Amino acid sequence: MDNIDAIRIDFSPEALLILNGVLALLMFSIALDIRLADFKELVRQPKPAIVGLFSEYIYLPIITLVLIYLFVDEPSVALGMVLLSVCPGGSVSNYATYLAKANTALSVMLTAVTTLGAAIITPLAFSYWQGWLPDDLQRQLSLQINFWDMATTVFFLVLVPVTIGVFLNEAKPKWADKIRKPFKILSALIFIAFVCIAIYGNLSQIGQYLSLIFGMTALHNGLALLGGFVIATIFRLSEANRRTVTLETGLQNSGLGMTLVFTFFPEYGGMALVLAWWGIWHLITGFFIAWLWGKRPPYSSGT
Repeated sequence: MDNIDAIRIDFSPEALLILNGVLALLMFSIALDIRLADFKELVRQPKPAIVGLFSEYIYLPIITLVLIYLFVDEPSVALGMVLLSVCPGGSVSNYATYLAKANTALSVMLTAVTTLGAAIITPLAFSYWQGWLPDDLQRQLSLQINFWDMATTVFFLVLVPVTIGVFLNEAKPKWADKIRKPFKILSALIFIAFVCIAIYGNLSQIGQYLSLIFGMTALHNGLALLGGFVIATIFRLSEANRRTVTLETGLQNSGLGMTLVFTFFPEYGGMALVLAWWGIWHLITGFFIAWLWGKRPPYSSGT
């Protein structure tokens, strides 16, 4: 993967501001699906949620480091994988869970908890887990992570719009129902357009490495999905909840990760490449699994 770090994705300050605004809008639209009752369910039946959080925030970073130690020799690729592993669950997991005839309420609850906690968890976990990278990769990095800068950015990109969205959904549910779908579609399309423009500007370089990133992403995502299922099975969750934990572990908010790369790590092009391709690949695998599972209802045994 020689010279993959030569890929640099830069935005002007104005473009970055617009991109951040679009992501905030996307997070607001996600919050329109969240209700305070979701958190009450966490208190009433904590086991499935705890297992899901363990799978996302402990298992996924650990298996990510294992893959890095075994196969990765470029710092930016390793950093991209670590950042991806500590991003909150993606909103698409809620829809995939619905299609899989799994526990949609648990999916929404996990997305809500990880999204609201992202302002602290994502920068803190990224700072922690990247410190476990192999020594030879560490020596190639000139990385200085300002926790408070990243936390402040995630706070305004995630926590503020999500809090507003949850409040609107509770106070004016009819308004939320009317604007939910248009907001999701519009913000998602604009965000995808920004990412495509950024990638297009480096298309010739990206093309050299896509085959290498493709294999690593497929393996990374496959182990995320498999690990989520195995962990949920070990803890004897019901089949519906096993399906949910599987999809929540394998479908991450790569959009947030991409925005953090554009903002804080534009000199590490491999990070953007990893997150961009994961964003495509996890849709393929997630919805394929959801389609297979959706062919039959789950058994009711377990928690």
